Amino acid sequence: MPTESSQPPISIPPLDLWSFLFEQPDREFPEDHEIFVDIAARKRYTFREIRDTSVKIGHAFQHNWGWRKGDVMALFTQNCTDVAAVIFGTLWAGGVVCPLNNLSTVGELTSYLKSSGAKALTTHISSLDAAQAAARAAGLPLNRIILIGDPDPKGKTTHFSSLRGPAKSAKKASINPNEDLAFLVYSSGTTGQPKGVMLSHQNMVANALQNATMDEGHTSWKSDRNMGFLPLYHIYGLAALLILPVYRGVTVYIMQRFDLEQFCQSIERNKITVTFIVPPVALLLAKHPLVSKYNLSSLRMMHSSAAPLTKDLVDMLYRRLKVPIKQGYGLSEASPGVVAQTWRDWNNPIGSVGKLLPSMTIKFMSGDVEVPVGEQGELWIKGPNICKGYYKNEKATAESINAEGWYRTGDVGYIDQNKNIFITDRMKELIKYNGFQVWPAQLEGLLLGHPAVDDVAVIGVYSKERATELPRAYVVLAKDYMASKGLEKDIADWLSTKVSPYKRLRGGIRFVDAIPKSAAGKVLRRILVEEAKKEQDGEFPVAKL
Repeated sequence: MPTESSQPPISIPPLDLWSFLFEQPDREFPEDHEIFVDIAARKRYTFREIRDTSVKIGHAFQHNWGWRKGDVMALFTQNCTDVAAVIFGTLWAGGVVCPLNNLSTVGELTSYLKSSGAKALTTHISSLDAAQAAARAAGLPLNRIILIGDPDPKGKTTHFSSLRGPAKSAKKASINPNEDLAFLVYSSGTTGQPKGVMLSHQNMVANALQNATMDEGHTSWKSDRNMGFLPLYHIYGLAALLILPVYRGVTVYIMQRFDLEQFCQSIERNKITVTFIVPPVALLLAKHPLVSKYNLSSLRMMHSSAAPLTKDLVDMLYRRLKVPIKQGYGLSEASPGVVAQTWRDWNNPIGSVGKLLPSMTIKFMSGDVEVPVGEQGELWIKGPNICKGYYKNEKATAESINAEGWYRTGDVGYIDQNKNIFITDRMKELIKYNGFQVWPAQLEGLLLGHPAVDDVAVIGVYSKERATELPRAYVVLAKDYMASKGLEKDIADWLSTKVSPYKRLRGGIRFVDAIPKSAAGKVLRRILVEEAKKEQDGEFPVAKL
């Protein structure tokens, strides 16, 4: 039988996300309470400033651009507190926010703009050239690009702070929370091509309530300070560093990007009590000598998601810092939270990603048959936070969400008698590098364009040194090419010019005589994975790409 959450079910108000966050009659904190602090820009936003600025921006979209409900605002920017006002302004005006990785190439960004049908693009001065090139290629007018952060020194691109509608009173868009989209988040889902995950206002409100319930009574807007480096284009960052702080009032200090020394300095200087991290950062905090230079005693709890932490790493980190670290499991299609450890049970048991969030149901499947407690199977999940499907992709939606509302995650795990959930593997061939999604098929398709590559397969190999998977290519060389370190570097460098940095072949290249395939021609990656594991009896040398 499917397992239901042991938490009482949540009651979801019939509100859009903006109203849920900014029109709370029972809000505990005052309007002048600081919510966001930009560490690099030294900029701060109070609750009132976020709300009022987002209304001004949303009003400008409606009046100046004729913004209609459902229009898509693409975000292509590094972390910056200004992004909050643009996101909430878009939602106020009835728009859909489409956050995109600011490390994407011009070609990748162009594809996303076309796929999403974006009507406007928000970017940062550091990404403006790429944003403009992609907008031209996608047919998006350059006057629909707006800047956050520093203004354009040439004065040719509109800065968000100059946006305003007429003096007459503004009117928020009418939203159907269950049907209308709040976010369009690109994810690989269960197949190789990126797909737009459709998250409704109800999905996002539900997950905010689900996550808040698990932490209820453990954080206070009066005494706690959160800090994060998670990218705000990622659903984990959006939930942890944007939506929950506005809902709960816990001030969040936002970094542009992760830097270990700045991270430790900021914790010490700002007396940070809570932080959201990922496994590679947990490894640095457990082992890097620089950490010992700083006083991190203000920390009361860390939360890690994106990939499971090993018991050894949790133990090592706790021994060094004496700070509990709890885990969670989620995915874009679940807005994103599914499972989390509570503050009380962070180490009971270590290695589990926790228990179901309220109003969630889970079952573990082998094909179409549910497996018993304690046995491994694919996670199927159901709840009010599960996405509406994939944008303009009925086939992918039908393959992922069945008629009863069960979403097939593609992840493998099991549940114990106490309802603790463990993630052990993935049915997907997705590679996760530092939380980023890398699909082998995309890299293989590109690598086949190199004249030296006759055939190729890409897998993920786990690095203990970096606490993450690294993409590795197995290459069959074309005639007249000889295997060498020089050729390996040439192929890797060639690919690096065509993909985002996180897709580089940090796991190296192995030259082979043939790629293992089935009789039907399917690449048997599991054989390569087994060979890689044998090779890793000792840690393999990590390519410095």
